[in-house]
Amino acid sequence: MLELSKIYREFQTSLHRSTFGQGGDMKRIRWFIFGFIPIFLLSFLAQFTRAQTYPDQPIQLVITMSPGDSLDLTGRAIGAELSKVLRATVIPVNKLGGTGSVGADFVAKGKKDGYTVLYTNSNLIYAYAANPASIPYNPFQDLEPLCLGVSIPLLIAVQADSPWKSFQGLVDYIRKNPGKVRGSSAGVGSVGYFGYEVIRAETGAGIINVPYKGASPGLTALLGGHVELSIPALGLVAPHLQAGKIRALLTSKKIPSLPQIPTLTELGYKRDISSAWFGFFLPPGVPDPVKKILISALEKSIKSADVVSVVQNLSALEDFKPAAEFKKMMMDEYGMIKELFQTSDHTPK
Repeated sequence: MLELSKIYREFQTSLHRSTFGQGGDMKRIRWFIFGFIPIFLLSFLAQFTRAQTYPDQPIQLVITMSPGDSLDLTGRAIGAELSKVLRATVIPVNKLGGTGSVGADFVAKGKKDGYTVLYTNSNLIYAYAANPASIPYNPFQDLEPLCLGVSIPLLIAVQADSPWKSFQGLVDYIRKNPGKVRGSSAGVGSVGYFGYEVIRAETGAGIINVPYKGASPGLTALLGGHVELSIPALGLVAPHLQAGKIRALLTSKKIPSLPQIPTLTELGYKRDISSAWFGFFLPPGVPDPVKKILISALEKSIKSADVVSVVQNLSALEDFKPAAEFKKMMMDEYGMIKELFQTSDHTPK
């Protein structure tokens, strides 16, 4: 079968002769009808054929965090299962830098064939909301969500011997003692930073943000008494909870193994602090049949027993959401972030 480009060139030549040679309007109309329809059909057939053979080459899974990070470990587990479901090779590739923007930009500017898939975290929208000029792409226009895969609850944590036994007790203290309570975070624009901003907006309790170079140093600062609060991920703080060194007053998402820890909405407030999330993306323009194959395979992989075991061992939650639901979640979260960022004092303390 002739290549589409060759067919199209031959059609253009014939159409030109028909249009500018002898013959009236009806002849030109006939050429348009009987010329373009085969082109569209051939284009559809080519796309359908690609979907029928997909995947027939290795899939590159671009992971935007370091080896050993929760994003990396869950990504590799899902990638291994995905290779079984698709019966194809899935190659995890760590592309680091710019809080995930280097890897995301690589995929956004990559081929639109479904063989390069992005696995990244919620920094994708938080970094863009905090400083869009520093991000070389628009996450809502230059990337297309496939599905949400994993959620990691964040906790409001205090030392076990702190005077606050409940979140409401903490809020009451802060309202009576403004400027007295410091909370560590991974810096302005991080998920944890905006967690404090949600608390401020919902309760009126302003927590002084103290930025550290990552969540782990921030938790160390809490354990050492340099701050009164921290907002770590469940996986990071779980050993200290079990050892009785830390008390958790609030969670961003209900944790089956720790049902006693409330969320903001459980306490009667309108919105919860955000969890960290990990999701899959493609560059826009990948054929729909290929996307459908990938989404179906990802759902099976994410919900598989092996992947769920890995996720749970990291104190994370399997949280598959299809593309439309995931995109709406991202848009809602982004709108909240922008609103909070505009009303907060985001000068590092």
